Amino acid sequence: MSAASPSPHVFDATEANFEAEVIQASFQQPVLVDLWATWCGPCKTLGPLLEKVVDEFNGAVRMAKVDCDKEQILAASFGVRSIPTVVLMRDGQLVDGFTGALPESAIREFLSRHVQPNAAAADGVDVDVAPLVQETPEQAIARLQQEIAAEPDKSELKLDLAVAQMQVGNAAAAEAELDALPANLAGDDRARRLRGQLEFAQSLKNAPAAAELRARIERDPDDHAARDLLGVRLLIDGDAAAGLDQFLHVLGSDRNWNEGQAKKRLIAAFNVLDDEDLVGAYRRKMASLLF
Repeated sequence: MSAASPSPHVFDATEANFEAEVIQASFQQPVLVDLWATWCGPCKTLGPLLEKVVDEFNGAVRMAKVDCDKEQILAASFGVRSIPTVVLMRDGQLVDGFTGALPESAIREFLSRHVQPNAAAADGVDVDVAPLVQETPEQAIARLQQEIAAEPDKSELKLDLAVAQMQVGNAAAAEAELDALPANLAGDDRARRLRGQLEFAQSLKNAPAAAELRARIERDPDDHAARDLLGVRLLIDGDAAAGLDQFLHVLGSDRNWNEGQAKKRLIAAFNVLDDEDLVGAYRRKMASLLF
């Protein structure tokens, strides 16, 4: 297997460039990491197939090749016990992987579970997206209620209604609609996101007011429970950056506090926030504390 690849989507990863080219880059697009060695026969079979399939995705995913003999620290960080080992990184996290040589069809199926091919990039086509017509959540609720009355069996409308109810602060109504969804929609990305919002709201049940939480933190900066609740309150009140800062403070002080709750809070917050720039910035801050 050659150390260099003619593909623009494949590169050699080293300890020196791993943080920038794999961890940070995975916040922009998924990165497939191939952990291999020159003496490994299955690696020589798998490597070219991985490159071929990655090329088919036309830039929607990149592939980082890690020579385990040269980059033993990187290999150890992944807990590699046998090679080839292949993992997929997204948003600074390992999301899936496999060991051993797979056939081309299985590699393609593996990637397709997480990445959609970038067809436009292959054709050199610039895709113009028409702007969406905006409506307020209140208008959406009224419209959706009318549509559901006309088509009561159209379950996807009920998910739309649950989202709109949450947007205006009707958590109980949103939860009722969410609980009534059929199984095929309960796992929808929007449904999972809404569940996250409801969990944040539920975690503040009987929680102290923000002023009391701030006073506790002033008395004891290591009061992680107070910081955690203050972060949730700030997040729900619309000050997302300040809320995320509280979670980051806990993560930096004690990443294992309450079974890693700060990391869980950050990931849950990333899943419910609409501000992509803010989320990207704080994902990078989280990654810098974890890696």
